[in-house]
Amino acid sequence: MMTAIIAFLVDTIIGDPNSRWHPVVLMGKLIGALEKWFYQKEDSDGKKFTMGAMLVLITLLVTYEAAAAVMMLSYRIPWSYGSAVAGGILLSFTISPKSLAKAGKGIYTLLILGQLEEARKKVGWIVGRDTENLDDAEIARATVETIAENTVDGIIAPLFFFVIGGVPLAVLYRAANTMDSMIGYKNDKYLYFGRAAAKLDDVLNYIPARITGVLFIFAACVLGFDYKNAYRVMLRDAEKHPSPNGGYAEATVAGALHIRLGGVNSYFGKKHFRAYMGDVIEMIAPKHIMECIRMMYTVTVMFILIVYAMFGL
Repeated sequence: MMTAIIAFLVDTIIGDPNSRWHPVVLMGKLIGALEKWFYQKEDSDGKKFTMGAMLVLITLLVTYEAAAAVMMLSYRIPWSYGSAVAGGILLSFTISPKSLAKAGKGIYTLLILGQLEEARKKVGWIVGRDTENLDDAEIARATVETIAENTVDGIIAPLFFFVIGGVPLAVLYRAANTMDSMIGYKNDKYLYFGRAAAKLDDVLNYIPARITGVLFIFAACVLGFDYKNAYRVMLRDAEKHPSPNGGYAEATVAGALHIRLGGVNSYFGKKHFRAYMGDVIEMIAPKHIMECIRMMYTVTVMFILIVYAMFGL
């Protein structure tokens, strides 16, 4: 498990480099190129689904084999920890605790300083909803929801797949998640073409999401938040989320922090209601962003320590 520890340290110290050679950027370029080749607007719904499934299979194969090749080369490094360091660096590209924390802290600071317009702009970088009319509380809600939900696919899920299949499987997961973020939408263009990507992401996140929910309960206990309420709200509200997985993180965080998540969101000018999770024991405020970040980091460290205790270095 030294590889996972190195990955976490690299992310904590360096973070996600902004480079066109970043593995996730390269994944995005591959997916974009395949989409241009395979997507045809005039195709039937069935053919769109088939072409989308082919895109998924090719992307998974290419990314897995590329990561496996890097790891095979790393075994030739004439140093006993060479492969662990190389694997840790590659694995660090699949997790994003520092990026989540940086985004959250930036929005928190803007809200505290009363810079509402800038906060609206910054939260728009991390959420898909319209943000130009959000007030302080809605900006804080959007940020907490994003940090909580992304603790699953941005941290625990890639580490989970690393545990069961090494760095190549963690990279494969990141490719699947990237496909979902690019083409897994229920709109006119991607309803059928992106369906395979969306369903695959749901399947891969099923176990990690529930692990994350449980870890958030333990994190709440460690940090002095309401772990009993976190457990109660997770059981009551997690299934209300439109995603089969997202509610296990969001509902648990809502219960732990005594806040209510969900509600009315606007997408491209159209309002949509998402079921509430949690109760209004406290009015949501900027401080809850920082509390959610603390929970996110605690969950990350907990998972790594549990795996280390089980498997050792």
